[in-house]
Amino acid sequence: MPCAAARTITLSGAFGHLVDVEVDVSQGVVSTSLVGRPDAAITESRDRCRTAVVNSGFRWPSTRRVTILLSPADLPKRGTQFDLAIAVGVLAASGQVPPAGLEETVLLGELTLGGRLRPMSGVLPMVLAAARSGVGRVMVPEPQLAEAAMVPGVEVIGVRSLPQVVAILRGDEVPDALPVAAESGTRVLTWRGEDRLADLDLADLVGMDDARVALEVAAAGGHHLLLTGPKGAGKTSLAERLVGILPDLTVAESLEVTAVQSLAGTLAPSAGLVSRPPFSAPHHSSSRTSVLGGGSGRVRPGEVSRAHCGVVLLDEFPLFARDILEAMRQPLESGEVTLARGEEVATYPARALFVLACNPCACGDYSTVVDSDDCHCSEAVRREYRRRLEGPVIDRIDITRHVLPEATLTRAPFDVPESSAAVRARVAQARERQAARYAGTPWRLNAHVPGAALRARWPLPPDGVAMIEGAVQAGELTRRGAIRAHRLAWTLADLGERPSPVERDVLTAIRLRTGLPLDTWMTRRAG
Repeated sequence: MPCAAARTITLSGAFGHLVDVEVDVSQGVVSTSLVGRPDAAITESRDRCRTAVVNSGFRWPSTRRVTILLSPADLPKRGTQFDLAIAVGVLAASGQVPPAGLEETVLLGELTLGGRLRPMSGVLPMVLAAARSGVGRVMVPEPQLAEAAMVPGVEVIGVRSLPQVVAILRGDEVPDALPVAAESGTRVLTWRGEDRLADLDLADLVGMDDARVALEVAAAGGHHLLLTGPKGAGKTSLAERLVGILPDLTVAESLEVTAVQSLAGTLAPSAGLVSRPPFSAPHHSSSRTSVLGGGSGRVRPGEVSRAHCGVVLLDEFPLFARDILEAMRQPLESGEVTLARGEEVATYPARALFVLACNPCACGDYSTVVDSDDCHCSEAVRREYRRRLEGPVIDRIDITRHVLPEATLTRAPFDVPESSAAVRARVAQARERQAARYAGTPWRLNAHVPGAALRARWPLPPDGVAMIEGAVQAGELTRRGAIRAHRLAWTLADLGERPSPVERDVLTAIRLRTGLPLDTWMTRRAG
């Protein structure tokens, strides 16, 4: 058969596209042409595939003209996963593999010169794309069988070499082959920094009732949080315990988080679905590419995307580069990051809960009390530092809290702080109420609902509207801040198991939004 087609997947950011690898073998000038906007890795696959086919004992049509079209032709193609589909397409066009069944099979894998397969990053989103395209069978390198099998409704076959793939397509006995080596980027150190978070508990912290309420509300509704205060007050300790009060990921969230980690190349071969919310704390000296994503050649997700559905801590955020702070507007507002690199435009999810922590000045010793002011910063340094605490990025933060160090570290005999498990149970119940309320909509949490939909479908009571409008007229809230206070009021109602917000919820929401201290009755319980 002079013409045949195999199928594979190309990724554009977090989106996968089904690609038909059409191969034509005909008379003419002997050559192998690869068309359809391939990148450098795919262009080089001509030599890899030719050598792999010959060394596997098959025949490459070296006396014919071979034309390989990657269709649709106007879609940019990237990645080494095209190798297997190209090799099988050539074998099918030259009559060595039956074309029957190729339309219902997606082939993923990089080939070595000896015909063995190598793993590649992004298998999970590729298989997800194949399933959504209606393809029922996928072949992947054997080490990534477990990752691909996370997608329900798809028959996944793990293979080790090109001869094994050909045998399966022919219906012959599958030959033995050496095991496929793991990815070159497999982690060799067993220590992982985030593992220590499992041992952190809210019960370890003394006092800070005001900040505890803020943490619980932020976790329940997915609200971004700003923590300010002198060094040593406990801002980082609070932020690191926030992920511990988040409930386990849903099935849909687990697939999304695992897919992002697969795209980033950080998913271990033996790892299953990610079940706990991720945590990321990039250093303030990190580059924009590492925080937001990008890179030369292939665009990869950054730290904010790898923490999708989890927590991103930006400690000492005024020290981050200005371009990073300005670029944080998009993930804070829309929950995604769009990166444009030449002809490539990649969009990654970044629906994380952002925690911004900072000192009152660059050295952290500034105090409004003259006797306690030990600041060594010049006025210019202090003014520049404070300037970064204002503007559009801060306006996108839902909750602002000023954390003060506790006067004593001793506890009263009956003063037992709540554990993370107890708070997590209330947070889970509040999120269940939101899931029921937003069923059939694209939103999951209160923080995700647009202002127009919130006012039209889930309005506040008249007295609550009057309170927020009064705060706007007094200059305490901006219009964007009013929407955020509206969302916070609904989260407080969910925590209190109320069908809709009441006056106390709106008042507490305004205090949380503006940074004013909470009254004692507001901190007795988040609801």
